[in-house]
Amino acid sequence: MTKQFEPETPCVVIDSEIMERNILAMANTAQQAGLNLRPHAKTHKMPWIARKQISAGAIGITVAKVSEAEVMADHGIDDIFIAYPLIAPGKIQRALALNKRIRLIVGCDSMEGARRLAEAALRAGQTLEVRLEVDTGLRRTGVPYEQAVETAVQIHSMEGLSLTGIFTFRGAMLAGKPTMNLAAAGAEEGRLMVELGESIRAAGVQIADISVGSTPTSAFASEVKGITEIRPGTYVYQDRMQAAFGVCGLDDCAGSVRVTVVSRPSPDLAVIDGGSKTFATDVQPNAAPLHLVGFGHVVGLEDAVFERMSEEHGMLRLGPLAQNSGLQVGDVLHIIPNHICSTVNLHNTVIFLRDGRSEVEPVLARGKLE
Repeated sequence: MTKQFEPETPCVVIDSEIMERNILAMANTAQQAGLNLRPHAKTHKMPWIARKQISAGAIGITVAKVSEAEVMADHGIDDIFIAYPLIAPGKIQRALALNKRIRLIVGCDSMEGARRLAEAALRAGQTLEVRLEVDTGLRRTGVPYEQAVETAVQIHSMEGLSLTGIFTFRGAMLAGKPTMNLAAAGAEEGRLMVELGESIRAAGVQIADISVGSTPTSAFASEVKGITEIRPGTYVYQDRMQAAFGVCGLDDCAGSVRVTVVSRPSPDLAVIDGGSKTFATDVQPNAAPLHLVGFGHVVGLEDAVFERMSEEHGMLRLGPLAQNSGLQVGDVLHIIPNHICSTVNLHNTVIFLRDGRSEVEPVLARGKLE
């Protein structure tokens, strides 16, 4: 739906040309390394952007929820990895329904999870392709690294399952701690997974895929010989967090939140019409290793800090330059959020800008919790 209009605030706006440049850049990184690219769709949650990524060279996509996979499959995406352990019977049944329609890969990180998948697959007369998730230091989901070989051997022996690979999500971690040294973090992530893959193969399980890489670490993990796939997500839009890591510049951030100044109670305070219902709060200020100041970068106001928010209000602390900028009630600002992925998930639609035109697109896979 194409319109020429001034979008109501608050809203997420995406610069289409920057987005497309980001898509091509990551596709080129994977191609030069000779790796498969399977981007995580959590950032955009839109099938048409997934198709752009695939057209640029991605082999398929990654999601976290069965419901996200269903949306993508309903719109023509036919190679999907659910990088999340499926435990609830209903979700497993829905995954099996998808398995009849597309190439589906499912994550697993425990024998109980594998048993549930195998039993359901056998009852349905199917075989599920699975990958074993490994914890390489983030301490989230994933089988403990030292137990991965034994678990892989056991899963390999189970009827109803086909263990084809291993994967991890680690982010900017080094030796178990957050780090700004992305090169070392990516190299360690890649090395740990390649060594584990070799051990699993030596135990008689001939896995094909070793899948790694978040947006901060993909370029460096991809340099490790033996890695077969990277799964970055944020790169499609980029955000302030990635800029702070040095992955991109602020000019590479395709996404921002358009807001209106609704109140100027004092010279050092401006209130905008976007709060926690508009901006994600999962990447907090002052947290290691980035120690970001505020909840986003206020474009054009160098010393303004997005300091506080409630549900409907965002409070900007204005430094001397911002105070003297002539900022008034009714002015429109753009803020690059700390984390674009979970910010997009708060919005039903996103505005795409191209050549002075505004295109409203629904975020079809937003809010998919199940």
